[in-house]
Amino acid sequence: MRVTQSGLDLNLLVALDVLLEEASVSRAAARMHLSEPAMSRTLGRIRKALGDPVLVRAGRVMVPTPHALAVQGEVRAVVDRARALFLTGTEVDLPTLTRTFTVLANDAFTAVYAATLFNRVTREAPGVRLRFLSESHVDVPALREGVADLELGVVDTRSPEVRVEHLADERMLGVVRQGHPLLRGRISARRFAAAEHLTASRRGRLEGPVDVALAEQGLSRRVVGSVGTFPASLFVLRESDLVGLMTSQVEPLAAALGLAAFEIPLALPPLPFGMAWHPRHDADPAHAWLRACARELVPAGPQRSAAGPERSGPAR
Repeated sequence: MRVTQSGLDLNLLVALDVLLEEASVSRAAARMHLSEPAMSRTLGRIRKALGDPVLVRAGRVMVPTPHALAVQGEVRAVVDRARALFLTGTEVDLPTLTRTFTVLANDAFTAVYAATLFNRVTREAPGVRLRFLSESHVDVPALREGVADLELGVVDTRSPEVRVEHLADERMLGVVRQGHPLLRGRISARRFAAAEHLTASRRGRLEGPVDVALAEQGLSRRVVGSVGTFPASLFVLRESDLVGLMTSQVEPLAAALGLAAFEIPLALPPLPFGMAWHPRHDADPAHAWLRACARELVPAGPQRSAAGPERSGPAR
């Protein structure tokens, strides 16, 4: 059934959402079970309604216009809210579910856990696609604007309405190449501080909790530089005498690269690892299934909320 107001077919929002996600008329047509000519006509109606080309040719591909990019998050949010409205109280039929979920996660999580998640999704819901986005060096309200459906990591969103669930407490470890001089003998705070260090920060920060803990002992370290992700730092550490940091979550990845992890001789605060989503997904059974999949990936932390697995509150 088409719902219209002032001559606007609101079903065009669903088509617009798919077109912007696929950036292809043919792929959008396949997703919506339409012929390409029918999808092209739908795009024409969308262009007329918005007064904007929406998708334009750039060589052999199509790219969204600036206006289309500006409204994409809002379009996704409206479509998600409508989907949740009609699915409330129903059971999701995973074998027939057709959906694309966008997951915002740090590269370390993706490197360690994404294969397991892809395998489960393929097995239980073959019509579901997962799209992982890396964390940005700038803070954007990705969940509120519909850019992402789920966030996994050390969640620091400033949107107060976002749901946050604590999954586990991560601890920091030191990491160096095999045969590094620091591994010869006991690693004291003084020896640790005397080494040359590399930080991994999506914002390019050169200092952090380690420097605070060192300062409390009257020590400081020399940080020679920074890279954007933990996985990238591991490849740098493998070919240098720099000392890096990683979460315990990434230890299998470091071991696979032949690196050595060690306990940092400092009292460092734990890193609360969790997941976050916008409340418009609360009643969506497909999204609830995705959250359950993510929850089972991460070993339960000792401080999981006693009030229940899902809670609302400020992000940590």
